[in-house]
Amino acid sequence: MPTDYHHGVRVIEASDGIRPIRTISTAIIGFVATAADADAVAFPLDTPVLVTSVNAAIAKAGVAGTLKKVLEAIGGEGNAMCVVVRVAPGVDDAATSTNVIGTVTVDGAYTGMKALLTAKAKLGVKPRILACPGLDTLTVATALAGIAQQLRAFAYISAHGAATKEDANTYREGFGQREVMVIWPDWLKGADTVWATAKAIGLRAKLDEQIGWHKTLSNMPINDVTGISKDVFWDLQDPATDAGYLNGNEITTLIREGGFRFWGSRTCSADPLFVFESAVRTAQVLADTIAEAHMWAVDKPLNPSLARDIIDGVNAKFRELKGLGYIIDGKAWYAEDVNSPTTLKDGKLYIDYDYTPVPPLENLMFRQLITDRYLVDFAAAIGG
Repeated sequence: MPTDYHHGVRVIEASDGIRPIRTISTAIIGFVATAADADAVAFPLDTPVLVTSVNAAIAKAGVAGTLKKVLEAIGGEGNAMCVVVRVAPGVDDAATSTNVIGTVTVDGAYTGMKALLTAKAKLGVKPRILACPGLDTLTVATALAGIAQQLRAFAYISAHGAATKEDANTYREGFGQREVMVIWPDWLKGADTVWATAKAIGLRAKLDEQIGWHKTLSNMPINDVTGISKDVFWDLQDPATDAGYLNGNEITTLIREGGFRFWGSRTCSADPLFVFESAVRTAQVLADTIAEAHMWAVDKPLNPSLARDIIDGVNAKFRELKGLGYIIDGKAWYAEDVNSPTTLKDGKLYIDYDYTPVPPLENLMFRQLITDRYLVDFAAAIGG
């Protein structure tokens, strides 16, 4: 408040009150690809490039490597915003994997998939849906899981090199990160292989836009494919199938029923609280949405009204998300047990909140009973 003398009227603008919280953008794909003959201006090496028109990007992607195929797979599901990092192919698979993983050079430049970490600073967007289709060897997939954790993103990886469902299970056992989903096998388009992870990131972005991040990848029709690269026995009512085996081991597989579909909603999480893709993405979206929406509060005078405004704003967002069906419910409150006079004096404020994600209906069971009770009034029903 002004303390100098004044004989008259002043208006002091107060900026107290709750702020609306905007949900973060989730439908942003990030992937690494090779393309020795791509337009070097449009896709410079080891540089995150923002693609807002997939079809326009395809024209500059060349025909060698993986870039064009991935963009075509994504485009088959619709247009999506992508952050693309093109890397040079190596002299062999191991060298290519090294380039895909990337490093931080002596002058501080980020290469390979590590360049995805710089997308927010360079492009103003953060990729939330990650993959390295056609390039995700075990070493690449392991590194991608770490990038997903750093970006608070979700990664789709193939069971690289798996010839059988048992091989796929062995591959899956190498991961315990909640940010990872393993998919096996791949799609076909005629005689050509279409990497399942490429379709997965395209479908994930479409679902985020059309339905929401609370809907899993499973049981949604896939566009622009004609077959599955391996035989997968599936039956809706029988768990003793190839698909049942794969899903039971937290591997998403592919089926054909009313079109081609992904089948499976589980992650590689070692924590049962985050076993479903939807639970992980809900946690990620809420964490970033709530944190990033409160930059305005940092360095404000820490008084009770500020704490109340923050809590009221978060609860208003939870009511919105509940009403839209994104969460079952959630609530924020002042954490009295940890907000001591000492912590408050030190400029620290703890606000607790809890929430319940929307689980997918994975196992629907009908109980069929045979009875004679509908024969009791048989004579009355005849009417005679």
